[in-house]
Amino acid sequence: MKLEDYIHPSPEEKPLDNLSADGGLCGIFRTIGCIGDSLSSGEFESENSDGTKGYHDYYEYSWGQYIGRSIGAKVYNFSRGGMSASEYWNSFAEENDFWNKDKLCQAYIIALGVNDLIWQKQELGSLQDIHPENYEKNADTFAGYYGRIIQRLKSMQPHARFFLMTMPREGDEYDGIREAQAKLLREMADFFDYTYVIDLFQYAPIYDAEFKQRYFLRGHMNPAGYVLTARMTESYIDYIIRHNPEDFSQVGFIGTPYHL
Repeated sequence: MKLEDYIHPSPEEKPLDNLSADGGLCGIFRTIGCIGDSLSSGEFESENSDGTKGYHDYYEYSWGQYIGRSIGAKVYNFSRGGMSASEYWNSFAEENDFWNKDKLCQAYIIALGVNDLIWQKQELGSLQDIHPENYEKNADTFAGYYGRIIQRLKSMQPHARFFLMTMPREGDEYDGIREAQAKLLREMADFFDYTYVIDLFQYAPIYDAEFKQRYFLRGHMNPAGYVLTARMTESYIDYIIRHNPEDFSQVGFIGTPYHL
């Protein structure tokens, strides 16, 4: 990438046109929280000789930790295999002390939806399910629970930046669900301040058979897949910062009483 791309980024540039090996301007964040499921937890799938499958969260292989190592930031895995927005809100976050003020971050990447919408077949919902003044009144839909997570964190860390990750296309019967989720997250980014979309549905490669042969280990990614996801995520955030510099000039003050 050329220096000019940082000073005067081209309006024709797409978010993943330039993959950064060191995170680029994603490095302005010193603390990042990754809220997600197995694909945010570095999960590998195994199979014993008797055919019994095992699912193992190896957080050091998660894309969040690869980002942390590339930019030198503290990254929290607020994630676990099988996680959904409703479980995160109803029990998981509280049981693991994830609402602790000592764990507040400058930025949050939220990657939820696979378990909620595809496997558990929860209702997607809409922005109408989000109560602006009282998140306890949100509807019990994916949109309502997802909104609750953002709203509670914003009440604790008002100037944190939020990056909402869509599900990538796979070219199968579930792409309609993935497209609907992507549309909802784009609307949420407009609804909440300092909130942006990492739109893998629109800009990532299709996770088809050829892609999965290279970067998956059965139903979950292999180590190379998690590294590639880290590069796409941090490069996408770098793109967002370069194209919206005024939104990020005071990131260093997040979590302090200071501002300009």
